[in-house]
Amino acid sequence: MNEPIQHGGDTPLYPIREVSRLTGVNSVTLRAWERRYALIKPRRTPKGHRLYAHEDIERIEEILQWLNRGVPVSQVRELLDRPALAEPEAPLPDPSDWNAQRRRLVDAVEAVDLALLDGLYNQALALYPVATCVNELWAPALRELEERWGDERLGNILQRHMLESFLRSRIGMRLYHSNAQHTGPTLLAMPLPDDPGTLWLLLATLLAGDRGLNVTLIDAAPPLGELPLAVERLGASGVLLAGSHAGRTDLIRRQLPRLAEQLEVPLGLCGPVARIRQAELDDSGVAALGDDLIEAITRLQALLPTT
Repeated sequence: MNEPIQHGGDTPLYPIREVSRLTGVNSVTLRAWERRYALIKPRRTPKGHRLYAHEDIERIEEILQWLNRGVPVSQVRELLDRPALAEPEAPLPDPSDWNAQRRRLVDAVEAVDLALLDGLYNQALALYPVATCVNELWAPALRELEERWGDERLGNILQRHMLESFLRSRIGMRLYHSNAQHTGPTLLAMPLPDDPGTLWLLLATLLAGDRGLNVTLIDAAPPLGELPLAVERLGASGVLLAGSHAGRTDLIRRQLPRLAEQLEVPLGLCGPVARIRQAELDDSGVAALGDDLIEAITRLQALLPTT
């Protein structure tokens, strides 16, 4: 861990890497908040390196609180700078910016517009923490898209496959870099057998990697009987399955509970399947984590070893 730098007496100052570790906000986002929106004003060393004081870290935490309430980053500065006494009575700003971003994202997928999709993905992750991007943008957009993909028309299949391919490449690269830096538990993640896609799984692994887990992502589930060996070979501390629909009854009621008994590590299930089949998985040994992905990863982390 980087030690704080003593500057100007006893005031500790922290480099951007340490601030990123303390707050969970990556360096690219911190720079964007400074340059585009003047939300934070770090000090500079003679060589131009950013240094942050305790009050800067507290301000970053305030920014996160507003973003987690759905406030667009463009409106946060006004809320931060207003008098503290006025805060309880002040109304929340119109969150229509998120609505507009979700609309653009859905339109980009339906138009199979990779350039627009790439721009929206990069912009969101540059300005917002991963959890906010998933909660306010990607998960709601995915729910809307899956409602529209109810039938197997060629256009719907093309949209799903395009989006999966896009997210697999972007999130896969992000996981590659984050795994190189993290020393946390290893998570083996894969889709539920027979599930039509990996979109919920990809978003879940994006969050897991952001939380410091080393994620091994497998696009297609191997035979369930081979998973104990895979866990042993990979040194995994947990297994995460994800599914976008209800799944086969025999799989949910028999095969997954049997797998949970065979594994020596926790087995979690997230996505719509975990919400739909919650009651059937109670007392089964399978952790039904629900389709709120932030909560799902939080609950999964609590099951994993801490060392």
